Amino acid sequence: MHTFDTAVVAAASTGGLQAWIKDNVIPLLLLLIAVMLFVLAQRGDNAKAMKVVAGVIVALAVLGIASSGQADNLGAWMAGLVTG
Repeated sequence: MHTFDTAVVAAASTGGLQAWIKDNVIPLLLLLIAVMLFVLAQRGDNAKAMKVVAGVIVALAVLGIASSGQADNLGAWMAGLVTG
């Protein structure tokens, strides 16, 4: 009975899902964005495609800051720019 309880608790944890998301979300997002850019370019909407590229670069920078654990240091630095 104890082995079953342990298996249920292990199956209910999200550690595996979190690890998979960390390992695969960036390549999947980049693939999705590349496909979307191809579609926009085929329609001749190059200005919108470039806006998407700029938004993706900003979003990836924010994601990198958030997942690196340096968000507190960045926030303190930005607050220091305003407060002196």
